Amino acid sequence: MKLSDLGEFGLIQRIQRMLPIGRGVRIGIGDDAAWVENPSGTSLVTADLLIEGVHFDLKWISFFELGYKSLAVNLSDIAAMGGVPAYAILSLGIPADLDTDKVDEFYRGIKAITRSNDVAVAGGDTNTSKSLIVSVCVIGHAPYRPIRRSGAGVGDDIYVTGTLGDSALALSFLRDHKGRLQRKDLAKLLKRHHRPTPRLAAGALLAKHRLATAMIDVSDGLIQDLAHICRASGTGAVIRQDHLPLSPTYRALAGKDGACHALTGGEDYELLFCARKHNRARVEKLRGAGVPITRIGACVAPDQGIIVIDSCEKPVAISHPGYDHFKMT
Repeated sequence: MKLSDLGEFGLIQRIQRMLPIGRGVRIGIGDDAAWVENPSGTSLVTADLLIEGVHFDLKWISFFELGYKSLAVNLSDIAAMGGVPAYAILSLGIPADLDTDKVDEFYRGIKAITRSNDVAVAGGDTNTSKSLIVSVCVIGHAPYRPIRRSGAGVGDDIYVTGTLGDSALALSFLRDHKGRLQRKDLAKLLKRHHRPTPRLAAGALLAKHRLATAMIDVSDGLIQDLAHICRASGTGAVIRQDHLPLSPTYRALAGKDGACHALTGGEDYELLFCARKHNRARVEKLRGAGVPITRIGACVAPDQGIIVIDSCEKPVAISHPGYDHFKMT
């Protein structure tokens, strides 16, 4: 069935059946506004817009994966503030000739990530569009003081969760696959690109124990996102390239590109944060985060800018820092 046959209100009823009312939602989809509980007293709010042909290509990603990723990237923003996600508002611009099975698949992806992260879809909007447009707003609780980008100081250590570069390397294979996508060792990279894991547990622990002085998620590239912290905090940074956490698959497939994707690629959705040097042992012993944490550098005086050095202490040339939505780099 095409959406043009189902109609807007038929689609809303279909979504209601797929996404039952979640915890904390008193009035959900179907009224003019949602009514939700807020036990912490304060909220974190974030939003993202994903546009077909700009942020995703339906030749490369399934509707299930698109639904999953659309919400995951917003949950990552909540993680970067040390918050706990609660509610999602999901709005779609959909071509009228799109088959309803594709819409169902999209919402199955949404449902999968809401279940694993205890998030309820509380409402949204639908409309017709020439291409697929996904708009997501997530509201979270702030049980601890939120971690901003502006608290780092000279001498702070710089850390990152997980591994870097997997998503960007996967994208490079998708863009120029030439049959290489059949390789079994690409599966892990493609999963990292299509189904990123928001580091909510790590973010919450860092906030709870007041260990992170500044934090951001790596969405546009390590160097680009680190620059946001440095600008807000009034520092520079030195990153050691040989300390970057790279997965075995990345090391095997990156080839001549080396650490390029890890430095500038983006869409890893790992947490990049700073912490006081005297808290080094506490940070590196965080076990409840469920993800490795690696120290990759330190904050320095702002006039030094951001420098990447190799194992021989020589500067590494960076051609571009990462993704910019309007410069398209």
